[in-house]
Amino acid sequence: MKNILVIGSTGQIGSELTRELRKRYGNEHVVAGFIKGAEPKGELLESGPSAEADVTNAEMIADIVRHYNIDTIYNLAALLSVVAESKPRLAWKIGIEGLWNILEVARENHCSVFTPSSIGSFGPSTPHDHTPQDTIQRPTTMYGITKVTTELLSDYYFHKYGVDTRSVRFPGVISYVTPPGGGTTDYAVDIYYYATRGEKFTCPIKEGTRMDMIYMPDALNASIMLMEADPTRLVHHNGFNIASLSFGPETVYQAIRKYKPDFEMVYDIDPLKQGIAESWPDIMDDTCARQEWDWKPIYDLDAMTKDMLEHLAVKLK
Repeated sequence: MKNILVIGSTGQIGSELTRELRKRYGNEHVVAGFIKGAEPKGELLESGPSAEADVTNAEMIADIVRHYNIDTIYNLAALLSVVAESKPRLAWKIGIEGLWNILEVARENHCSVFTPSSIGSFGPSTPHDHTPQDTIQRPTTMYGITKVTTELLSDYYFHKYGVDTRSVRFPGVISYVTPPGGGTTDYAVDIYYYATRGEKFTCPIKEGTRMDMIYMPDALNASIMLMEADPTRLVHHNGFNIASLSFGPETVYQAIRKYKPDFEMVYDIDPLKQGIAESWPDIMDDTCARQEWDWKPIYDLDAMTKDMLEHLAVKLK
């Protein structure tokens, strides 16, 4: 990777990935792509180049790629799971029609492309315990449908045109930097904010509902590790399972109470979020990622909890 375009650079993952890539490759080599209404601000704006990059406008993307001599595209444009259910047509337009545009630009300009998939690409008929890398994928949400299509379309461009496409299946991503914005796993971020403020937390997910999660530093490292991986070692290219943390609400609650013993939590179940959560894996088998590009997470639940609470105490002061 020499010159990188991050599409969706102001989103939950993109805002932190752009900064991390600039640290590793140099500020001037990483372009922060944004859409109108979500322009970069502060450090993200000041530390390197930025450009309007709407995935639904193929020529706009092509112009950026040519102008900055881009060789690697991180395509993070997508609606999150709950939002996608309320706006399914828009979810498809951004997630799939936008991806088509990106892949065509990549084919014509010899770029590598990272477009993340998700645990949402699985469905109720998928084995939930140690979900295999290659298994049944029959999601029942528009979010999940777009993610399965992302994997298949990316594989198609790799096999048919030789475009270097790669992706991981992200679990729920937990971060103290960017607030959540419409995902089923958002409760696992919100709970830390409430604990830090000393407020009672109302959990929308039932006790005992386990889902895969990952702390943002591990998510960023996985994204970059995969794009840096030796292509001769890759048996798979898209949709790598990456496992890190797996817990239900009661488990993360108890982890927080170790540091905040007076913290309280009650339940008020959101049927939409609960239904989506129950269709997703409890924990994924990430053997292929470990074997093909040496994936290994750093943070366990206690290390993440301690780090989240320390950073939020400063942020919310």
